Amino acid sequence: MRRTRAAAASAVTVSLLAAVTACGGGSSTDGGSNDSPKTLTYWASNQGASIEADKKILTPELKKFEEQTGIKVKLEVIPWSDLLNRILAAATSGQGPDVLNIGNTWSASLQATGALLPWDAKNFGKIGGKDRFVESALGSAGATGSDPAAVPLYSMAYALYYNKKMFEDAGISGPPATWDELVADGKKISKDDKWALGAEGANPSENIHHVFVLGKQHGADFFDADGKPDFTSDGAVAAVKQYVDLMGKDKVVAPGNAEYAQNQSLQDFAKDKTSMVLWQTASATLKAHGMSDDEWGVAPVPVQSGTPGPGEAVNSMVAGINMAVFKNTDNIDGALQFVKFMTSDAEQKALNKTYGSIPPVKAAQEDPAFNTPALKVIRETLAKSAAPLPQVPNESQFETAVGTAVKELFAEAAAGRPVSTAAVKEKLDEAQQQMPKK
Repeated sequence: MRRTRAAAASAVTVSLLAAVTACGGGSSTDGGSNDSPKTLTYWASNQGASIEADKKILTPELKKFEEQTGIKVKLEVIPWSDLLNRILAAATSGQGPDVLNIGNTWSASLQATGALLPWDAKNFGKIGGKDRFVESALGSAGATGSDPAAVPLYSMAYALYYNKKMFEDAGISGPPATWDELVADGKKISKDDKWALGAEGANPSENIHHVFVLGKQHGADFFDADGKPDFTSDGAVAAVKQYVDLMGKDKVVAPGNAEYAQNQSLQDFAKDKTSMVLWQTASATLKAHGMSDDEWGVAPVPVQSGTPGPGEAVNSMVAGINMAVFKNTDNIDGALQFVKFMTSDAEQKALNKTYGSIPPVKAAQEDPAFNTPALKVIRETLAKSAAPLPQVPNESQFETAVGTAVKELFAEAAAGRPVSTAAVKEKLDEAQQQMPKK
């Protein structure tokens, strides 16, 4: 999901999921479905530097679709802090859009509601076929063994973005490859109101993305083979503690970052307040914040030791945005035409170039624009060392419960209180108790 793709679902998520029925688009007076067969409503996720930036990017593309098909698209760009709950509320009320973007980590959770159109062979055939899409992107489009609940739209992975001048001023020759190196470099930089690494401690989804990756590096998955929560394993506890320790013990993250929400860490990086940030395909957003390409470099996210690769050297989640259709839309044919348009080779090239992401459509990836040094790191990460978040029905509750637990632990670290292994395990146990009982 990143952009970034910071979705802070509230505690109502659990109760909404329990109540969801298989309903989709219908007549609505609140941004809902179409007024006529020649109108579609589309909820887009916030991918650019702002809501207004997304409107400027998408509106001309939607106009192209209208000119080609005669179908008008009513656009609403929704911030990540609201998107999941808006989708769940639409599913329960029937007053939703026809087509929408979802964070790919939510695919299995939203699939379990029954509200989304399954992408079987027939539906894939209407947009050019399933084999047009990269396999790893399809792996985050729904539960294993089921037809996908959505179609990949933008593919992303995390990378380490670093400020070249701040590194040079600190006498550091290049980006860190391991977490120990990051901490050592960070201690050289974190002084005189400058900090090494930016974080968004009040952003549950950013928290979950990073502790999931660290969990994989410590051999933890957060769910067992039967899909049951396993938040208190030694590996899961070690992952969360390592992440929070970057602020509390290692002191390479500013205490104020415990209160940071969406995009604040990237803004600090662009203003030379921090030397590093872990982000999903940040190029376009950094440019929007006034940072030129020669001011920053990009490297793989650090690992515990060695180099990124299969197995324990996972260094990113498989991030991205999927496009879904509400099953009960009044205009299924128009919705499928719109998905076909948005996933066409031409639109995939245009939109992913603008957003700095990678097309999940194979043919579009052949464009030289997606082989820049920065995007090469992202592509190699997706190909070699990224893993999808658990594709289980309770994934969205997992993001909320564990992401919030990490937020609370960051608050403790920011206040100068020690965050012990026992305290981390206790907080993760509380998170696990919040998960729905089967």
